[in-house]
Amino acid sequence: MNYQNLLKSAYKELKLIPVNNPILDSEILLSNSLNISREKLLLNLNKKTTESEIKKFNFLLEKRKKKKPIAYIFNKKEFWNINFFVNESVLIPRPDTEILVEQSLNNLRPEKSYQVLDIGTGSGCILISILKERKKCKGIGIDISKEAIKVAKINAKMQQLENRIKFVYSDVDKFLSNKYDLIVSNPPYIKKCEIIKLDGDVKNYEPYVALNGGSDGLLETRKVIKASSRLLKNRGKLILEIGHDQLQEIKKMLEYNKFFINNVSRDLAGRNRCVTSTKI
Repeated sequence: MNYQNLLKSAYKELKLIPVNNPILDSEILLSNSLNISREKLLLNLNKKTTESEIKKFNFLLEKRKKKKPIAYIFNKKEFWNINFFVNESVLIPRPDTEILVEQSLNNLRPEKSYQVLDIGTGSGCILISILKERKKCKGIGIDISKEAIKVAKINAKMQQLENRIKFVYSDVDKFLSNKYDLIVSNPPYIKKCEIIKLDGDVKNYEPYVALNGGSDGLLETRKVIKASSRLLKNRGKLILEIGHDQLQEIKKMLEYNKFFINNVSRDLAGRNRCVTSTKI
């Protein structure tokens, strides 16, 4: 069987499940099975496969048919042009979350040194991406998951940032530390009752604790805002990822906790996704 026939067969199987991108997923699974780039695969569709290659491909295909995300199958996900190690202990980094990195960099001058805190760090992708761009900054990432902290430490080591970054197992309510110039957070913001409605890729594999925002979706965000008012220096910045329908409630919370709202950024679909504010 050649590459093209294998891809067609896999596409039909994945389409029935269904998965969101059956063609792309089939190509990624096969190129990894063959240990070649996706581009090379598409340029050699008539090339024959060996029995062992087909066996490896079918093994991976079965995982995807159970809706296991591609990122978890291969334990990697690209974010901010960096390859991160991920497993089922952490959320899969998403393109929309890169807005937090972009906004953070806008508020961190390259020639200055800053202290950055990442609340609910997960894989560490946000904090690591910031520190890769701002060589004079140092950061701490905290998370209530010990397994997530292990993943973040692996990623910091992979990016050779162990001397500028520290990951701590802690709830933000119990975290006592120095004052920070910038706090960034992508807290859980999905309503508890809405999690069951999520795609199987998400609800069956990604960590529940990183999805569950409580009955109104704002439980963890409230904690982050309240803690940030204590942990930030005066004029320090808080940069938050939010649910697209949460802006008005979050504005009220920020104003109540003495934050001035600088701007609201939209995601790739044009929805409200990130709020930048200043402690006053």
